[in-house]
Amino acid sequence: QVQVVESGGGLVQPGGSLKLSCAASGSIFVINDMKWYRQAPGKERELVAVITSGGSTNYADSVKGRFTISRDNAKNTVYLQMNSLKPEDTAVYYCHADVTQNGYGRLYTQGYWGQGTQVTVSS
Repeated sequence: QVQVVESGGGLVQPGGSLKLSCAASGSIFVINDMKWYRQAPGKERELVAVITSGGSTNYADSVKGRFTISRDNAKNTVYLQMNSLKPEDTAVYYCHADVTQNGYGRLYTQGYWGQGTQVTVSS
């Protein structure tokens, strides 16, 4: 099994910064794409940023220039640096990892979600 755990959420004033972390552990052969999603109250979950195993990144238009996704493959960890935060960034932020595992000599890939971490931007 694989566990995915986010941390780093909290309350911040508009214009402030937060850095989220997400660590995967367990039976991992390799982690492929790692993604950050968010879900605001009454809204659907949306993709915020993605980073491939090779380090290529992509962002939602709403966060481009303000958020930066990065990863440490040795630690199976992905980060989301959030700057110039706005009230509309308030949401529960979820990490998703595409994990390739070795099951009895057979490789298979499965997606895992973290439990989410609350980010609140308010004065």
